[in-house]
Amino acid sequence: MQNTQLQFSQIINTCRELFEKKLKDYGAAWRVLRPSSITDQIYIKVNRIRTIQITGKQLIDESEESEFIAIVNYSIIGLIQLKKGFSETLDENQTEILKLYDFYAKEATELMQKKNHDYGEAWREMRISSITDLIYQKVLRTKQIEDNNGKTLVSEGLDANYFDILNYAVFCLIKFSEENKTAETHFI
Repeated sequence: MQNTQLQFSQIINTCRELFEKKLKDYGAAWRVLRPSSITDQIYIKVNRIRTIQITGKQLIDESEESEFIAIVNYSIIGLIQLKKGFSETLDENQTEILKLYDFYAKEATELMQKKNHDYGEAWREMRISSITDLIYQKVLRTKQIEDNNGKTLVSEGLDANYFDILNYAVFCLIKFSEENKTAETHFI
């Protein structure tokens, strides 16, 4: 039996390490992005993954895994932007930004635990390509909600979609890590 909580935590830590390094390199330049721009960044990433999965070809030397990590981080950026709004300045406190990252990562973990309980970890039986399609669908829904000025009649809001996108991307990363471990044991 896999320890989903541990795996989820390890993936989030990997994503956070990259986020923190980029925060040191670039500062919080993403703070100038409106939420719709962040959604479009996620769209670009998931669309690239789908294209690679559908065509079986890739010309840029960036793995699907790195794109899923970017999706996790952009989802958290989206949640931060929903809370703080976008900014015209880059004078952000990096410690505060990392606290917000950790807050939303914790919220995503708690949501994952609840949904995993209710859905019986059904994602474990799914293909990475199917989970990718779910992310793609969530991004399209998010874009539609944004086009409706954030208003919905009966649907969850932007934040719920960002959380789902984040969690689906982590599930894909867990599945990749399990595939890599299985491949390693076959060569030993």
